[in-house]
Amino acid sequence: MTPDTPAQDPDHTIETVFRMESPRIIAGVARIVRDVGIAEELAQDALVAALEQWPRDGVPGNPGAWLMATAKHRAIDLVRRRERYARKLAEMGRDLETSGPYGAGHVDEPADPDDIDDDLLRLVFTACHPVLSAEARIALTLRLLGGLTTVEIARAFLTPEKTLAQRIVRAKRTLAAKGVPFEVPYGPEREARLGSVLEVIYLIFNEGYAATAGDDWLRPALCEDALRLARVLAELMPKEPEVHGLAALLELQASRSAARTGPSGEPVLLKDQSRARWNRVLIRRGFAALGRAEAVSSGGGPGPYVLQAAIAACHAHALTYAETDWGRIVTLYGMLAVRAPSPVVELNRAVAVSMAEGPEVALGLVDALMGEPSLRDYHLLPSVRGDLLARVGRTEEAAGEFARAAALARNQRERDLLLTRAEEHGRPH
Repeated sequence: MTPDTPAQDPDHTIETVFRMESPRIIAGVARIVRDVGIAEELAQDALVAALEQWPRDGVPGNPGAWLMATAKHRAIDLVRRRERYARKLAEMGRDLETSGPYGAGHVDEPADPDDIDDDLLRLVFTACHPVLSAEARIALTLRLLGGLTTVEIARAFLTPEKTLAQRIVRAKRTLAAKGVPFEVPYGPEREARLGSVLEVIYLIFNEGYAATAGDDWLRPALCEDALRLARVLAELMPKEPEVHGLAALLELQASRSAARTGPSGEPVLLKDQSRARWNRVLIRRGFAALGRAEAVSSGGGPGPYVLQAAIAACHAHALTYAETDWGRIVTLYGMLAVRAPSPVVELNRAVAVSMAEGPEVALGLVDALMGEPSLRDYHLLPSVRGDLLARVGRTEEAAGEFARAAALARNQRERDLLLTRAEEHGRPH
């Protein structure tokens, strides 16, 4: 170490290692105690032990394995104190026999990577169990698998810290009270539960990609967390086409992030984006993931995430907005409407139809959605309609629609953009 090199801060090292390893530690311990809440507490106990011992004894050669072993030993001690020790001992089997000596402070070999992967997969399915609300699943997933603190999650979703903390506590209590097993389901139940897992990751990404509320249009950290979770899941479940489809979709969407905002953070619409700013590495990763999805697909046809990834791929292949294969996108949205029907899918299909067949045709499709109850407060419905009206020359009506969309938008950046468009078409602020 040179005089100019600061000494390594043990506390910083511990914090960094724990943030990276905590999902695996919680997953490994949860397999023993069968309770994610207790598993998280034991992982925190291991962190406290590291904070006490590492500054004094030095950072071990394999800090992640040290934390895992310490947490597992404490889990075993806890199980031994329970009346059901004998049954738990049988379930743990090999784990009890092969764990290193308690309190050794150093582990020569890390845990079996296959076991870690299995445990992580169990943790994903547990945190995303449908018995929890969507908000609780998102918060718990970011906490246990994303490694985020309660403060960070609350800040990302503009939720009071106390509210977010209570949501996480209730989620863990619900899992325990409902006796949700720490396992990967099989058969029809697995297919149903996988949908919940994918939905949670998708919702996390979307909140980062186009923030629902607040002053910022993008929240890159959430996009990065969702991407990381999608990539991990793709490694854990390589034979599931929808898992690869989601990974492909997020890679391709994330590739546009740098081009989606202007110098002042204002939103830049897809047609106005500089495609030179699209991330080609992420696009290649997206194409590769889509290829894997297609390679493992069965005869049932592509699922919703594979179809959405294919739509994103059409945009990524095009050198300009005008050169996009809009006819192909219309077809893909038609297939998506069959697999996952929703008014939002129909609205997106109308946008593609406007490019493939003209705004007049699309305007009829959008007008048919105006009475849809689920879209009553959806700001993108009047926004799309305003754009179509402007393209057919009905500028005054277009201005009114943009103003209505602005009134419904909760994100300040998006609201400003819509008000500007209203003003451009003759409606003052």
